[in-house]
Amino acid sequence: MAKYFAKTKSNKRSILFTLFSAEEKGLLGSKYLAETLKKEDLNLYLMLNFEMVGVPLINKDYVAYASGYERSNLAEKMNEYAGKKIVGFFPKVKEYQLFYRSDNYPFFKEFKVPSHTFCTFDFTNFDHYHKVGDEADIMDFEHMANFVNTFLPAVKQVINTETQEIKMNPDTK
Repeated sequence: MAKYFAKTKSNKRSILFTLFSAEEKGLLGSKYLAETLKKEDLNLYLMLNFEMVGVPLINKDYVAYASGYERSNLAEKMNEYAGKKIVGFFPKVKEYQLFYRSDNYPFFKEFKVPSHTFCTFDFTNFDHYHKVGDEADIMDFEHMANFVNTFLPAVKQVINTETQEIKMNPDTK
């Protein structure tokens, strides 16, 4: 996606493509960036975090799930923009508190804007979650390319709408 937007320069809104470190040590990298951007008074619209997309979901009617699915209309709008269901609800997200354990959370905490992680790992399709064996050669690169190509039209729409259509749900804290 970063290469696409760098080449086409087709975005109306500014985009930051970042890589974070120290998620497992308390979201240190994303927390630092979120706090820094907040101090600089950045007008953040939303945060899209893509992680654990190295293997496809199995037996789902969507491509990826979003952490904090119910917190905003992001999933609904992404599906609308893509013209098909690409984002779904995965119940284990709540059970494992993944919204609070991924790099999206510091941005939600600082800015109170839609901040979600998209993921295709479902605790059954990958045996190396947070383990030493999580190496690049076991990832499904064809799936990852398809994932990017599937999400790209929706991401393009998100960053090019005339108004900020992605909104927090009113009862979200």
